[in-house]
Amino acid sequence: MTRPVTSLAFTQVDAFADAAFTGNPAAVMPLDAWLDDAVLQAIAAENNLSETAFTVPTSDDPDADYALRWFTPTVEVKLCGHATLASGHVLLQGEEIRFRTRHSGILTVTRNGDGYALSLPAWDMAAKALPELAAGLGGAPVESHWHDGGYSLFLFPDAAAVRALTPDFAALKRHGDVMLIATARGSGPGEDRDIVSRVFVPGGGVDEDPVTGSAHSLLVPFWAARLGKAQLSAYQASARGGRLGCTLAGDRVILTGQCRTVIEGRFFL
Repeated sequence: MTRPVTSLAFTQVDAFADAAFTGNPAAVMPLDAWLDDAVLQAIAAENNLSETAFTVPTSDDPDADYALRWFTPTVEVKLCGHATLASGHVLLQGEEIRFRTRHSGILTVTRNGDGYALSLPAWDMAAKALPELAAGLGGAPVESHWHDGGYSLFLFPDAAAVRALTPDFAALKRHGDVMLIATARGSGPGEDRDIVSRVFVPGGGVDEDPVTGSAHSLLVPFWAARLGKAQLSAYQASARGGRLGCTLAGDRVILTGQCRTVIEGRFFL
C-alpha cells in the first residue's frame, strides 16, 4: 500500500541580510500542530541550514501569537535570533508578532523601516579560563568568558585577529554543543562597526554560523559596558557577512536588520 504523502509549505529567508546571498539563511516552516520531534529534526537535517524554524499558532496563549522552536541539522537549540527574525518576516501581518519559546521566553519581531527589530534577552557573562576551547579556537585571545548553557566568548586584541582565525573544528566538536564567540573592537581600513565577531558551534552541527542573533544577547551587554554606550553597530565577519544594529534596553537586547526571501516551496514527507 502506498503511504499518503504529506505536503508542508516552507520559506527560506536570508536574515540580517542587505541583499540575497548575504546574512544567514533560515528555513521557516509554519505548522498547524507539532510533528514528532524526530520528524522536526529530520526536516532540519534535510534542509542542512544552520537553523530551521517551526511555528504553531497559540490560540489559547494571550501573550503570544505563535509557539516557536529551532533545530540545527543535529540538535534543537535554546535560542536562535536569525531564524526568529526570519519567522517574523514570513508571518508578520501587522506591526508586531510575538513568539513563545521553550527556553527563552517571549520573543518579539516588529517592523522597523524597511526591516525588522528583534527583542532578545540580555545575558551577562563571567570571566573564566577556558584553555581547551581557546586552543581549539586558535589565535591568542586576551580574555575568555562563560555563560551557563554552553556559551563562551573570547576577546581578541583587534578585528584582524578575529578574521584570521582557523579553528580546529574536530577538536572543538568533542566539547559538545558549545557556542564559541570570537570578538574585537571594529578596526582597520573601511571598518565602520563598533564591534566585530565570528561564531562557531561545531558541536551543534554548525562549524561557522554566518550571522548569529543569539550571540548578540551576550555581545551587546559585554560591549555596552566596555564602550559606555547602549547603541552599537555590529558586523559578523563570516564569509557571507551580516550587519546588525544593536541596542541594550534594560534586560533586553534589540537587534535590527533586514530579510530577503530567497526560496518558497513545499516539503514532502
